[in-house]
Amino acid sequence: MAYTTIDKSSLFFNSKLYTGTGNSNAITGVGFQPDWIWIKNRSSTSNHHLIDAPRGITKELRPNLDNAEADDNQLITAFGSDGFTVGTSGSGNTNGDNYVAWNWKANGSGSSDTTGSINTTKTSANATSKCSIVTYTGSGSNATVGHGLGVVPASIWVKCTSNAGEDWMVFHKAIGATHYLTLNTTAGDNSGGEVIWNDTLPTSSVFSIGTNGKVNTNGRTYVAYLFAEVKGFSQINRYFGNGQADGAYTYTGFKPGWIMIKRADAAGDNWLMLDAKRQGYNGGSGATQGNLNLTADQNATEGNEALVDIYSNGFKIKTADTKINGSGNGYTYWAFAENPFVTSTGIPTPAR
Repeated sequence: MAYTTIDKSSLFFNSKLYTGTGNSNAITGVGFQPDWIWIKNRSSTSNHHLIDAPRGITKELRPNLDNAEADDNQLITAFGSDGFTVGTSGSGNTNGDNYVAWNWKANGSGSSDTTGSINTTKTSANATSKCSIVTYTGSGSNATVGHGLGVVPASIWVKCTSNAGEDWMVFHKAIGATHYLTLNTTAGDNSGGEVIWNDTLPTSSVFSIGTNGKVNTNGRTYVAYLFAEVKGFSQINRYFGNGQADGAYTYTGFKPGWIMIKRADAAGDNWLMLDAKRQGYNGGSGATQGNLNLTADQNATEGNEALVDIYSNGFKIKTADTKINGSGNGYTYWAFAENPFVTSTGIPTPAR
């Protein structure tokens, strides 16, 4: 009996910790050549940085800001077969500072997809992990865009790369196509009178966009990051808080290697980011008795709070804090595996 399509999650997603040197530095041990890298300085106040293969290695975006795409030829200078090389940019390599890089594998630089009414500039989709990176130019008319996943995506993040002042738009299957979340703000699930997804759910071949400038102004350029769920590797869903320190348990079917949580039913709470490499959970002590966490919508340094326990098949909330466990509150989450709970051959792989 097959339990999962991915037995080794680290071939498609992996977190990597490193310390800056101030000089060119090859970061290895990722386990694959990444197509999308998300870097954050853990030690000091600094923006998040996203680099992907379809847009090119010198182009960076900042998910905590509404800025346009910027050039930085010294943030990442090379993608390698087992990681990447950071240059001399302080954004990713300040001497002595600690960094985390989250890495996803798509399908290289990609190629044009003509499935939708807008032909994409590049679509880089991984058929196994169901991760896709799409670049396109807006038409200014209601449109569809091909994503290459072959299945319905559970989440879509879109950012205008050519113009500043446009927020990151987030589709999540739990809130539907008439609403959206905003990655760079603490706003909750809302429509705000703006039609982002043309009130149309994505299909196995395309996602829909309206005429809002955040996703589709004529002549502007955009990037979209899409994820579908894969058993044993990724889960994109929601849970409801109980307001107690003994909080909700969420079954994922794998040991989460990365979790992002956002309260969706009200504004005011940050996008919490946790991963198993930085640890600080499950009864840790001293400096790591809480969870070492970052917030996607802020440039803040790493925090340390008791938030979750991570298990071989899911995660459990361990605080009554309303940002993660308010009574009756709804929380969207994104989780990627460190390893599956059960392999494709039916062999359990308990958390180490």
